[in-house]
Amino acid sequence: MMNLEFFGAAGEVTGSCHVLRVAGKTVLLDCGLIQGSRADEERNAQPFPFDASKVDAVVLSHAHLDHCGRLPLLVKRGFRGPVYAQAASCDLVAILLADAARLEERDARYQSRKTGRRVKPLYSIDEANDAVRQLQARPYRKPFEVVPGVEVRFRDAGHILGSCSVEVRVTDGDISRRLVFSGDLGQYDTPILKDPECIDHADVVLMESTYGGRRHRDRSETIREIGEIIARAGSGKGNILIPAFAIGRSQEILYQLGKHYEEWGLHRFEIFLDSPMAIEASKVYWNNSRLYDEEATRLSEENGGMPLLPNLRLSQQTEESMAINRIRSGAIIIAGSGMCNGGRIVHHLKHNLGHSHNQVIIVGYMARGSTGRKLVDRHETVRIHGEHIKVRAQVHTVGGLSAHGDQDDLARWYECFEERPPVYLVHGEDDAREDFRNYLSGRSGAEVYAPEPGEILDLAGLD
Repeated sequence: MMNLEFFGAAGEVTGSCHVLRVAGKTVLLDCGLIQGSRADEERNAQPFPFDASKVDAVVLSHAHLDHCGRLPLLVKRGFRGPVYAQAASCDLVAILLADAARLEERDARYQSRKTGRRVKPLYSIDEANDAVRQLQARPYRKPFEVVPGVEVRFRDAGHILGSCSVEVRVTDGDISRRLVFSGDLGQYDTPILKDPECIDHADVVLMESTYGGRRHRDRSETIREIGEIIARAGSGKGNILIPAFAIGRSQEILYQLGKHYEEWGLHRFEIFLDSPMAIEASKVYWNNSRLYDEEATRLSEENGGMPLLPNLRLSQQTEESMAINRIRSGAIIIAGSGMCNGGRIVHHLKHNLGHSHNQVIIVGYMARGSTGRKLVDRHETVRIHGEHIKVRAQVHTVGGLSAHGDQDDLARWYECFEERPPVYLVHGEDDAREDFRNYLSGRSGAEVYAPEPGEILDLAGLD
């Protein structure tokens, strides 16, 4: 037996998880959290379509919660095997899972008080720690055996620090196949990280398609727009709110602010990184300069290390975060969660959305049903803490900073393959998958498929 079952993130963006079965062994590619609306997130508690205790190993593409966030639940349900990830990813996964567990426990306590009945978290901090103890770090480009019959090699995906495309060589008897799982692919020529690494051979490609239906705005135009927004806020005495994922986006925003510190007159502002998780993640970034691209390496050396901002304030404590909301102008606030469904950014939105002189800069993907998506879609009000908050602040969507490659980036990565292996698109909403399916097949002549959850690909039967 040699097959791949499409499970999570088939027809949607979050919840990445695919089941590889080879020679009686079961390996998961990712085990991610479903994010978005409350109804979407309630699906996380549903049973897996496999026995967790029979899973032999997990291979992680990277540390974002939609790729690793159900690991504690997997352990809770009986998984005892290793979880392989690139070395920097292991540090980031530990930070993310601990934070996710704290939020789960806090929400469970709140719901218990609200309903008068005991509500259990999806998983506890102890269960998150159990999952972290099963992490095993592996470097880029060095093959390793996951289980008998499955060999893996990590390649740099250029998405966040430690992100990987995963080369998987599967063998059963005299049959051998090479599967490449793209993971989440970054844009080319982005700051800090190296470009997605070329892979030249595969029998089949499992590929993300988050932005398969669009082209990002030119990065230089995006950076110029951010500078203009900052200039307006500086002259209009407003605050700037930047909802940002704790890993990846927060670090890039800080990097751009530091790089353009003089040009944008950032000495006029107090700049806050208001996220304990983003602060810890930033330290991982700052301590892994060997993974930087050439420009970031040069700037780091010239500055004596990261960060580049002299007026950066790291807000660890709740009291420090609350004090920021007493600032009526001159603050740049970078806070999570990235989709505005929870975390400290929600409090800042509540205090700032009602004022027209404030700015909100949307710099990342917003899933359907999230508060951030409602801001992107120009809803006149959003619901925060049970209140309907009028959106008077100016909302700017600057997609050029996405950590995901657009359709041209995705096609460029795919065209590294010497031949044109068949492609199975995951991690994308159906319209994006369909657009990219048409685009890639037309551009590259590839056979492109859009699998559904539960669909099984017979790897042995590939030509």
